[in-house]
Order: sequence, then structure tokens, then C-alpha cells
Amino acid sequence: MRSNPRAAALLAALLVALAGCATTDPTVATPGAPASGSASATLAARVVLAKSGGIAGLRDTVTVEPDGRWTVADKTGATRSGQLGPADLDRLRQLTADSRLAGETAATTAPSSCADAFTYQLTVGDRTTGYVDCPTDPDRPAATAAVVELLTRATT
Repeated sequence: MRSNPRAAALLAALLVALAGCATTDPTVATPGAPASGSASATLAARVVLAKSGGIAGLRDTVTVEPDGRWTVADKTGATRSGQLGPADLDRLRQLTADSRLAGETAATTAPSSCADAFTYQLTVGDRTTGYVDCPTDPDRPAATAAVVELLTRATT
């Protein structure tokens, strides 16, 4: 059997290119491993978001279990429930693991200058943070606000 130098060179180039595809990047899925954003992603702890206030005296509580199942209960006791999609669950997992959130739970906030504004209280595991949604108050805690925005959108 005769060797074809051109075919051998092409095969060598392909093998080199394929060898470069191996990665240790955790954001790249490997065969047989759960992909980022997959339904197998879970939260480290239960997440509870309480939204209260406003002129009507709203009181909603969103509870998200580690597997992404959520329940919203309003002040009358009415509930609705659902399941976060894989992308929302993965994003929530990232946000609740964000080191900024831990810092926000340790920070103290000044009283709000707004009346009838919504107040958000976020509890992740045994840590609680929150803010009043008032445009004249100092900066909102960024990681907490990102979780509030995600849960408000995903559970509506």
C-alpha cells in the first residue's frame, strides 16, 4: 500500500485542529456532563423574594426551590406556580453565587425618602438583603436588583 503525502498532511492537520478542541473551560459542555443552563442545574439554596408596598399595599412572595420550581403567593393567599426555564435557572444560580450578593447582605441601607414605593426583600439561604425601589434613593444593590428583575420577569 502506497502512502499519499497529501492525505497524510491533511489528516495530521485535522488531528492537530481536533486536539485544540479539548477544554477545561467550565462554560463549555463536555460529552456526558450536564451542560450549563440545563435542567439539571440547581440552586445552592431556596430563594425567597418578598415584594411589598405601593399605593395598593401589595404583598407578593416568590419562592424558588433549588430545582427551579417556583410559587408566587399574594396577600390574599392566592397562589400560582411554575418552573424556571433552564436559562433562567442557570442565570439565577449565577446571580445567587455572585460575591456581590454576599456583600450586599452585610451592608446597611439608609431609610428611603419615598412613600408608596415597592420594597424588595431577598433571602437566599440564610442571607437577606433588599432595597426600596425609589429613584431618589442612593444606588440600589446591583446583584439584588438583578435577582429581583429576573424573578419578576420569569414568574409573571
